[in-house]
Amino acid sequence: MITVNVREEKADVLIIGGGAAGCYAAITLGEEHPGLSVLLVDKANIKRSGCLAAGVNALNAYITQGHTPKDYADYAKEDAAGIVREDLLLSMSEGLNEVTAKLEKLGLVIQKNPDGSYASRGWRNIKINGENIKPILARAVLDQSNVKVRNHINVVDYIAADGQIRGAWGIDLRKEEIVLFTARAVICATGGAAGLYQPNHPGTSRHKMWYSPFNTGAGYAMGLRAGAEMTTFEMRFIALRCKGTIAPTGTIAQGVGAPQVNSRGKAYQAKYGNTTAERLWAVVKENLAGHGPCYLSTHGISLEQAAALERAYLNMAPAQTLFWRESGLNPSEFDVEIEGSEPYVVGGHTASGYWIGADRSTTLPGLFAAGDVAGGCPQKYVTGSFVEGEIAAQSAAKFAEGVAPNFDSAWIKEKIIRQVQQFLGQDNDSPYTVESLEEAMQQAMDEYAGGIKTYYAYSESSLKIARKHIERLTQLSEELKAKDFYGLLKIFELRERLLVCQALIEHLAARKETRWHAFAEHLDYPERREDYKVFINSKLEQGKIRIIRRPLAAGKEEAVV
Repeated sequence: MITVNVREEKADVLIIGGGAAGCYAAITLGEEHPGLSVLLVDKANIKRSGCLAAGVNALNAYITQGHTPKDYADYAKEDAAGIVREDLLLSMSEGLNEVTAKLEKLGLVIQKNPDGSYASRGWRNIKINGENIKPILARAVLDQSNVKVRNHINVVDYIAADGQIRGAWGIDLRKEEIVLFTARAVICATGGAAGLYQPNHPGTSRHKMWYSPFNTGAGYAMGLRAGAEMTTFEMRFIALRCKGTIAPTGTIAQGVGAPQVNSRGKAYQAKYGNTTAERLWAVVKENLAGHGPCYLSTHGISLEQAAALERAYLNMAPAQTLFWRESGLNPSEFDVEIEGSEPYVVGGHTASGYWIGADRSTTLPGLFAAGDVAGGCPQKYVTGSFVEGEIAAQSAAKFAEGVAPNFDSAWIKEKIIRQVQQFLGQDNDSPYTVESLEEAMQQAMDEYAGGIKTYYAYSESSLKIARKHIERLTQLSEELKAKDFYGLLKIFELRERLLVCQALIEHLAARKETRWHAFAEHLDYPERREDYKVFINSKLEQGKIRIIRRPLAAGKEEAVV
């Protein structure tokens, strides 16, 4: 049996995940609660990790002049066909401009009009030069004297004691040892789940996708295993993107007002609707009707506009700029072809995640959630994640004040060591590899749970097949072995994805309607149903996902089982 070392670290508040929400939570705790000790733990390095790693060229959630936070909340509610927590949306919207001003003070460059006002890109977002947004956040975190950052540590699971979450444990990828973090309160700020479905690009290019390929649904999986209630996984997010590069289309559609057109040059969006899901569904339907490929109509824009697009993509998706330069297909002369990505589970764009209260507390005492893992509040994007990080930080600080600093963790160490040793060995000790099981998982989800191959559609019978495949692959994953801690990381990531797939399948099956075309396209129930204008929630109990229906008006406090 391989011997592993265990080290312990303590803090008043533990933050898991160093992306937008996690960094802002740490900044808040550093500036407003200097008497608390804070640990921020990240799988990579907070300077270049999470969805903002490569930068971003706009802040997509901002209240521009003439509009109110309620306007934004109403927009998000309509886009999600009503399946939202209005209390969460409003509290998020009310903080958008304040956190934006804070980021500008920290050094973020926001583009300005000649009169000094922010340059907007539509009524709810503004343009920025955001290539360095993550280093700016990281520097602000590191400036906090009471905040310690632990990079390159993959958190695997929560630690529960005395009826509440008292920390988490993970693996240090550089020192190759187990780390036990104990705390009075915990904030989960990990990313959503990518890599569940077969992506647009196969083989060595499979990580060329819209969402960060390193976001494996770890926060969701940890919550499910600990017994947390989750919500709305079935509201998947499928991105409409530039073909090949998977670069965002909003930069073009909003930047130069380019409409979606089919291969005949006909604008078609009006007959499908204009929500986020409907813009994607329109492309699917036009292709199925033989009118594809589909494009963003940029032919005829000025050379100055084309150059502005090239600069904008350098802040977030440089592959698109490189494609234009290498191919010679300048957007002023050629329309830009578009396609849908594979589905993701991500609470920053949809309502997927933990079932939370207004204070961002989960159903597990001592655990708070912010950003992509916090459910019920779609369209939060970057600035909304900042707001949720701030709210979660304030709530966690208040909770920590009433919790004893120490508890007996000796019994936990033995359990963790056994769990790690289960997967340590030689690669050839298992007949399977992580890569082979991951590919089988993605193929099963693609073919039977509404992936690209089936134009995002599924049925009751196909979901039953997907369920069987995921159950079998989960069993096979228990036989995997890793010769080092990096291999161990890959096993844990695969098992996180498999558990999220399990929950997702049950959520898709439970919503017997098609409320969002493409996002949840149920072939057996192709219309919306009034009796399904509810939250579909879930808990993991004895290895099975139990579905819970909640009324739209319910907050977390009203809905505790």
